[in-house]
Amino acid sequence: MVYDRPAKHSLTLKGHRTSVSLEQEFWDGFRHIAEVDGVALNALAAQIDAERGVDCGLASAIRLFVFRWYRDHPRAVSA
Repeated sequence: MVYDRPAKHSLTLKGHRTSVSLEQEFWDGFRHIAEVDGVALNALAAQIDAERGVDCGLASAIRLFVFRWYRDHPRAVSA
């Protein structure tokens, strides 16, 4: 199994551009969830950002969100 390094991905939060470093699998899962839930990627990122604690970075919060979403939706098929 090959493990890729995290890559930077751009998002807009509160009108400002920011980037998060995520492994491709997490980025693909994040985009898939936004599509399935019918929400814009930046809106989903803003929701995660608003709900995360101050001790959790945005990239970690997105990884946890993706992990928990797939855990709670075991029949979900990745795009």
